[in-house]
This record gives sequence, structure tokens and C-alpha cells, in this order.
Amino acid sequence: MKVMVIVKATAQSEAGEMPSTELLAAMGKYNEDLVNAGILLAGEGLHPTSKGARVVFSGRDRTVMKGPFSLDNTVAGFWLWKVRSLDEAIAWSKRCPNPHPGNSELEIRPVFEAEDFGAEFTPELREQEQRLLKRVENNA
Repeated sequence: MKVMVIVKATAQSEAGEMPSTELLAAMGKYNEDLVNAGILLAGEGLHPTSKGARVVFSGRDRTVMKGPFSLDNTVAGFWLWKVRSLDEAIAWSKRCPNPHPGNSELEIRPVFEAEDFGAEFTPELREQEQRLLKRVENNA
């Protein structure tokens, strides 16, 4: 299964405070452990919401909102992992260095697999997805 591990933002990360050399080194080691275990598919840190935008959908209308945004449910970074189970993802998450000074939070969310969509995900749509995934892999 694939999971996205979301690093929740803090007031410090939203203020643009950069991690210390020690934290960067610890995260580098942790990422190396994830790679060596064959788990890490992707992972990045994100700039504060003050440098971003949101597009809000309401029917056919689109409204653009520039950051900063409320700290609630704000993401500071993420990993994409391939693991055997949610329990394995939890175990790896517990090994993570604390991503921020003070209190931090990781959220683990399973990524939808094709079979999760049922009959609505027709053979034609599955074929289209496979073609697109191959193109994405070729671009990587």
C-alpha cells in the first residue's frame, strides 16, 4: 500500500524558520534509512503558505486566494511511502526525528488504489491511468 505521511505546519514553519543543521542531518539519515528499506517514493518540504495560493471551487466558479492561510490543517512537508500496512507506516513514523522544535504532528493517509474505486473505474479509465503513469515515470 502507498501512504502519504504529512508533516503538519507549526507557527515556526509558517514564519519561515529554517531547520537547524542538526535536524537537517537527522532527517537526512532518516530519509536514507527509508530509502535503504525500499519504502521512500518521494518526500519534500514546503514553503510557508504566505508564498502559496488556493483555488476555491464553487460549481463552475473559481476563486483564487493568496496566502498566508490559517495554521489549521496546514502542511509543511510530506513523504510518499510504499509499505505493507498502516502499522508499518506508524512504526516508521515513530522513528522520525521531531520535524519541528517543540510539538509536532505527522498524519498518515492511505493513497487510493485503483480497486478502491469499484465499477465506476472502468477498464478504459484504468488503461488511461496506466498510460499516464508510464509517462510520469518516463519524466522522472
